[in-house]
Amino acid sequence: MARTKEFDPDAALQAALELFWRRGYEATSMADLVEGLGIARASIYATFGSKHELYLRALERYNEQHDPGLLAELSQPGPVLPAVRALVRRYAGMGDDDRKRGCFITNTAVELAPHDEAAARRVEVSYDHLETALTAALLRAEAQGELPAVREPRALARMLVVLLQGIRVVGKTAEGGPRVRDAAEQALTLLD
Repeated sequence: MARTKEFDPDAALQAALELFWRRGYEATSMADLVEGLGIARASIYATFGSKHELYLRALERYNEQHDPGLLAELSQPGPVLPAVRALVRRYAGMGDDDRKRGCFITNTAVELAPHDEAAARRVEVSYDHLETALTAALLRAEAQGELPAVREPRALARMLVVLLQGIRVVGKTAEGGPRVRDAAEQALTLLD
């Protein structure tokens, strides 16, 4: 007879996400996962596979948790550009804890994407979702007369994706705050 799991796999995946997000892939050992998830190594392997497979599942979970809120925020009826500006300013105004931890996608792009094809694909999926949401919002802004017709919504969306990811990288340092806030405000002038 098969044994029933004595832990909640969903809660364990969330705990793994938090641990990888805080420490990174390389700095998180299997011993750290055993301790952080509160389950045996064999149970981790049986449920999630390797450390790498667990990391990729945690990355997918992160995308599932963060993308819908962004889409909803940019899809609200009414004027669009205030929502785009608020999004950029929120990235630029991260508090100390958020700033130090950064974005799990950005952290993965820096740490793993250059040499890990599976991680790079998941990062690209996240970037694509963000770009699509921003492009749709900016097309709506253009149709509503908020965005000058001389602007190219897709190119602007791509610039904003790169800006937001750069904000997450530069913002990790103690001195990054003023830099990212100034860069964000300058970039937002392109929406005028």
